[in-house]
Amino acid sequence: MSTFPVTRLRRLRRTSGLRGLVRETRLDLDDFVLPLFVGPEPQANPDLPGMARHSVDTLDAEAGELVRMGVKAVILFGIPDEKDEEGSGAWDDDGIIQRALRALRDRHPELVLLTDVCLCEYTSHGHCGALDGDEVDNDETLELLARAAVSHAEAGADAVAPSDMMDGRVAAIRTALDDRGFEATPIVAYSAKYASAFYGPFREAAESTPAFGDRRGYQMDPANVREALRECELDVDEGADMLMVKPALPCLDVIRAVREAFDHPLAAYNVSGEYAMIKAAGSKGLLDERQAALESLTAIKRAGADVVISYWTKELASWL
Repeated sequence: MSTFPVTRLRRLRRTSGLRGLVRETRLDLDDFVLPLFVGPEPQANPDLPGMARHSVDTLDAEAGELVRMGVKAVILFGIPDEKDEEGSGAWDDDGIIQRALRALRDRHPELVLLTDVCLCEYTSHGHCGALDGDEVDNDETLELLARAAVSHAEAGADAVAPSDMMDGRVAAIRTALDDRGFEATPIVAYSAKYASAFYGPFREAAESTPAFGDRRGYQMDPANVREALRECELDVDEGADMLMVKPALPCLDVIRAVREAFDHPLAAYNVSGEYAMIKAAGSKGLLDERQAALESLTAIKRAGADVVISYWTKELASWL
């Protein structure tokens, strides 16, 4: 008589059809958001495929292609013509993001338009707020962020996503939006945003590298997870409609912890460095890029993210 266990888990792995039948985590294009960079003129990025900069004029064609492919949502990052100390281009009615929003809203009403609300792309010093000496002035920055968020809503944003990590920014933005009649505009809060080395390619693409110092004084220490839960709790109390963890792959445990602690929709940002590493390894034949990307995105969803912001979104549309 055989003593081999009766349970054979390999039975349901035997064919592609059986594996698909019992798959626990699935990728759905409805859950993905594509970052788009908009500047004064188009600019290729040969070091980071898929992260080319668009102008307002070329953005229309890109958005049309995305809609045809089934991409449902984008998040916009602006690179202005000029920068100043306080980042005034962030709330300029004729600013790069405001013009992009109006163009996309008119031409592609079915596309969900999120905007990154931060000052780092707009300040001459590259930090995420107004400076007091060499430090970012938290409370002065809140008013500037609120002005930017309102200007985005006025231009047609479906949701605003503050990424600055200032204390109290969600409450300040919620109050400003409500006071201007945008009670229905949701806030997607970058609640647990870590000071990460994985943002490097983004900073080059968005021209947002700090001119001095770093952002460790306001972005989170990668060693902390309990602090992330406190940040999320504060954002919930201040009126956030969706929480976010950034970066995604180094923070799968944080995504899981946030998912278990809160019922709010949860986003995770599959950031530029994560994308760039797999792109580079794939180009050298060290791994299969598509398989590695799908495995990475599945891991983010498996950890508990409802929404994934990823530079692979457009490619994912063709893969799925």
